Amino acid sequence: MLEELKQMSFASEAEEAAWWRSHEDELLDEFKRATAEGRVGIGTVAKRAALPSTTIRLDPEDIAKARVQAAGRGLRYQTYLKMIIHEALRNAESDRISASSEKAIST
Repeated sequence: MLEELKQMSFASEAEEAAWWRSHEDELLDEFKRATAEGRVGIGTVAKRAALPSTTIRLDPEDIAKARVQAAGRGLRYQTYLKMIIHEALRNAESDRISASSEKAIST
């Protein structure tokens, strides 16, 4: 199930939430097996504490917009900003790889 979960992508948060709800029993069984086999490691909370922090200055209007948009998703605005940055970096990397591949094919 772990490999399946790594490959999953969801069209929306609601779709992802529905998936987690519909697989609760399977996930619990997998967690119990992993615990019994000693495969349970450091959790997200511990990893999060080890992440470096960064300070960026943002326009107050941008922060206000982020707060409104985050609230609409049920998130804290800092979490929402981190998601936006992560998505933008992932998209930029994907675009860079695509452009590099297209360049290699055309030469």
